[in-house]
Amino acid sequence: MHLLPSSSRLRLLSLALLLHVSFGVAAVDPLYAVCSTSRNYTANDGFSDNLRQLMFMLATKSSPIGFALGSVGQGGARANGLALCRGDIKSTACTTCVRTAGARFRDLCPSNKDGIIWFDECMLRYSDVEFFGEIDFDHRFYMWNRENVSDAVMFDGKVENLMNRLKQKAYISPLLFATGKMEIGESQELYGLVQCTKDLSGGDCKKCLEAVIGELPSCCDGKRGGRVVGGSCNIRYELYPFFDA
Repeated sequence: MHLLPSSSRLRLLSLALLLHVSFGVAAVDPLYAVCSTSRNYTANDGFSDNLRQLMFMLATKSSPIGFALGSVGQGGARANGLALCRGDIKSTACTTCVRTAGARFRDLCPSNKDGIIWFDECMLRYSDVEFFGEIDFDHRFYMWNRENVSDAVMFDGKVENLMNRLKQKAYISPLLFATGKMEIGESQELYGLVQCTKDLSGGDCKKCLEAVIGELPSCCDGKRGGRVVGGSCNIRYELYPFFDA
């Protein structure tokens, strides 16, 4: 897989530290992480203590349903956070992923008051500014398979069709999550997954998914696999099963 931040968000490079870490070891290394450099905290101030409590709370609360959000503290020391696990993984894997994400934040964003980190099985975000219930259009990156298909026009049409089918299922589902597959040849199937954070309404989930599906041509035309991953929703397709049906 190749990885690139969304070109429309490259202006964030002047405002944030973008950390592309090798993802050879999924249990430790994230797919991607962004740490804001505009607001910082020190190791002994109130935000630091509140953030530590928040990370523990999110790891504990996310296990039953694969999602958690919450806030700890008041005023400028208030830490707000959200954790989302992929909708097909087990609760134990969810807890492990969110705990790992919290630990990696201490290494990658040691003094930043705003950060977001993605692993294959979960996403974790925190900020001193409350962001719940709003579509995050700022944080987004692409991943794609370096190999091309033989008939890009036909294949891209199938991908778009599957993604739109899954979008229609996901935004009316309480989980805001859907997976599925589609036959694209006599012996080949296309697999897809879409998901939104559960602080969004169904309508905003649909809007978010429409936006990321619309970005597929920017990264993944004719590619055998691809992802558009954001702070509020993400999509993925592959020519092999990658989720637990």
